[in-house]
Amino acid sequence: MKPSPANKTKPKTLTALRHALDRERKAGKKIVFTNGCFDILHLGHVRYLKEARQLGQVLVVGLNSDRSVRKLKGPDRPLNRQDHRAEVLSALKSVDYVVIFSEPTPMTLIRAIRPDFLVKGGDWKKHAIVGSELVESYGGMVHSLPFTKGFSTTGLLDKMTKSSPRRRGSNLIPD
Repeated sequence: MKPSPANKTKPKTLTALRHALDRERKAGKKIVFTNGCFDILHLGHVRYLKEARQLGQVLVVGLNSDRSVRKLKGPDRPLNRQDHRAEVLSALKSVDYVVIFSEPTPMTLIRAIRPDFLVKGGDWKKHAIVGSELVESYGGMVHSLPFTKGFSTTGLLDKMTKSSPRRRGSNLIPD
C-alpha cells in the first residue's frame, strides 16, 4: 500500500520518517534509499528514481538542503528552493518519502533508516557510495544505477546559458 497523498505532500522529519518506515517494514516491505540535490528534475532523474524504486517496495529520497547544495555546487545553486524540490519529488509515483538533510553526506540518514538497498547514479563507484560499508555490514545491498545518456542538470544549465539572450556570467537572471 502506498502512503496516502497527504503523506507525500510534505517532506518528513527524520523522526516521522522512522515511524513510517517501521510500519512499512512490519508490512514486509523492503526500503530503498537514495539521495541528491535534484535541483532541476529531468528525464534522467525520473528514470533513475523509477529504477531505484523497483529494487524494493518503498523509495526514500534524502534531499540536500539549500545550504548543502550551495556547498556542493557553488553559490549560484540551487535554482529551486528545497521545499519546491521536495514537493516536485513527492509528486512522483516512484517516490514514497522525502526527507531533507543539511549534513555534508547522508550518513546520519542512512544509519537511522537502515535501508535494504542503497542506490546512487552511475557516476558513483559502488565502493565510493557513502554508507555502502554500513549497508553491506547488515546484509543490505548497494547499487550504482546507469545514467540516462544526454540528461544532466549541469548539461541543461549549460545549454540554457548558451541559448539565453540575457545572461550574466553563468547565471540565468530573471527580471
